[in-house]
Amino acid sequence: MNIPELGHFALALACCLALAQTVLPLIGAHRREIRLMATAPALALGQLGALAVSFLCLAQAAITDDFSVQNIAENSAVAKPLLYKITGIWGNHEGSILLWCLILALCGGAVAAFGRNLPAGLRARVIAVLGGTAAGFELFCLTTSNPFDRIWPAPMDGQGMNPLLQDPGLAFHPPILYTGYVGFAVPFAFAVAALLEGRVDAAWGRWVRPWAVGAWCFLTCGIALGSWWSYYVLGWGGYWFWDPVENASLLPWLTGTALVHSAIVVEKREALKIWTVLLAIGTFSLSLSGTFLVRSGILNSVHAFANDPARGVFILGLLGLVIGGSLLLFALRAPRLAAGGIFAPLSREGALVLNNILLCSICAVVLTGTMYPPFASLLFGATISVGKPFFDATAAPMAIPLFAVMAIGPMMPWKRAHLAPVLTRLWWAALGGLFAGLWAAIGLRGLLPALAFGFAVWVILAAGADIAQRIQMFRLPPSQSWRRARTLPRAALGAAIAHAGVGVTVIGLAGMSQAAHRIVEVHAGDTVDMAGYQWRLVDVADAPGPNYTARVATLVISRHGHTVAVLHPSKRTFASQSTTTTEVAIHTNLITDLYAVLGDEHRGVAGQPDTAVLRLHDNWLAPWMWLGALVMAIGGALSLSDRRIRVGAPRRATAGLSVGGRLA
Repeated sequence: MNIPELGHFALALACCLALAQTVLPLIGAHRREIRLMATAPALALGQLGALAVSFLCLAQAAITDDFSVQNIAENSAVAKPLLYKITGIWGNHEGSILLWCLILALCGGAVAAFGRNLPAGLRARVIAVLGGTAAGFELFCLTTSNPFDRIWPAPMDGQGMNPLLQDPGLAFHPPILYTGYVGFAVPFAFAVAALLEGRVDAAWGRWVRPWAVGAWCFLTCGIALGSWWSYYVLGWGGYWFWDPVENASLLPWLTGTALVHSAIVVEKREALKIWTVLLAIGTFSLSLSGTFLVRSGILNSVHAFANDPARGVFILGLLGLVIGGSLLLFALRAPRLAAGGIFAPLSREGALVLNNILLCSICAVVLTGTMYPPFASLLFGATISVGKPFFDATAAPMAIPLFAVMAIGPMMPWKRAHLAPVLTRLWWAALGGLFAGLWAAIGLRGLLPALAFGFAVWVILAAGADIAQRIQMFRLPPSQSWRRARTLPRAALGAAIAHAGVGVTVIGLAGMSQAAHRIVEVHAGDTVDMAGYQWRLVDVADAPGPNYTARVATLVISRHGHTVAVLHPSKRTFASQSTTTTEVAIHTNLITDLYAVLGDEHRGVAGQPDTAVLRLHDNWLAPWMWLGALVMAIGGALSLSDRRIRVGAPRRATAGLSVGGRLA
């Protein structure tokens, strides 16, 4: 048996194991048969092993240029660099679905390996739900998206990869983004298992939270990496255009953020239990819906690999089964869950509820704007475009009160609070935000960027005030404050860092709204003045590449007679795909990005020298957007590193059915 057949067989074996992983543990949990429940971890690990073998077989075919595999022939070539032969495995429809299955199997394997402290019944149900979801995608892979399909005769060379995907940023963007997408399958599985079992309590909230935080961290990094790729590869000078495919990743991030916060309330106060279960189902449902929208070809972009009705119908059926089934189960079982703790509207719980309402409201606006055009086209035959002005006008204003709550909420006590003491502790943060807002109102164009700037500073300073309050800074001697800081729970420190990261990102967004740009046509040796800099085109010359030819410009940027940077924007021509791409050149000092793109060249007439079109940008505070996303992810990872969150789940209630939330 050769390698591709081995990979195909391993994929089929994984599907069989996933089906067994679904059925046997559920029967065991229903009948309380320990031996059947004990099969769940072994089956999950077996499925993971089989998928790992399948994925490695596809990787081996890509590395060795086995063009008898249709997937490799259509998406690779002999001249393609080795890095992109490997990363190109998931740069197409079939390979990306196989990667999705592998990551989902990794989630099941992680629950099997690290969920030993879970009750046997809950663990079996969680792994079974993950197995059922994996089986659906593996069947999809085998029936309509088989990455091991053969062609004969095998071509001598492949068609090559989409040149836009031959970039390190996008090479690693899909695995990180998919890990975020698929990671929310674990909270989803916990939610379905809780509905089947009829119990949601503080222990359940403690078990769900680390999985939600981990998925949120990966999704944050994946969205940021995709935005960064769009910024420096596509050459349009922007970072986010509210593209439907971009929105497909933003939607689960919004509800996932709400899930992380509501799980805290379940853990601490045993409140918001039904809402948290619904958020867990909704977040993964949005992840699956995003997959359907992109993979079915309804939303076309560089990410939309195929427009195949068979694939679309299969994914739609899978969506109906997973999402529809879980929502039906929720409708039947959730009302019978016991209510949790009572709290006053003005409390930390109340702040988290308001946080959830605002996040989900923004999600609803984005979902409406994303889905209205395709539905209007389907139902009414109308061609409608919903773009950046709509989203900026509707979603951005709702973010302002969100920032206010984000700063005040962590300072409030549980159950009942008074606003005056909280504001007293935050007076200096409010003052700093006010001065920042006034300064921005003078220096920035528009009211909304100034408000965003002021509230972003307020959020950052409030996060610092939260830590200062916890370590009693300025109230105790520095040595004692330092001692308290060393023993501060990493979950609390991570939450403050993540909130500060949001503020840093918003400052970057406000700064980018003030970006300056020009499109000019110049001769070699000409100088253009823009944003206080002198941009001089030295020349444009040919340069060879591994599987392309390039035209590279040399652009010298100076200020007050001193050279600031030398940029080399270029255009690359890939002969195998007859495609030309732009390569942006960026110089950054972390305060501003000097950004240049080489456009078309025009031959001079009547002895005139040739000219080149340049797109020049001065993007103020652009690096802060991605720096803030990194800070957010670091904050989440720091929270996740707190052992008390990962393994310190409280003991589940066994007496008093209504206390534990068991079905009546």
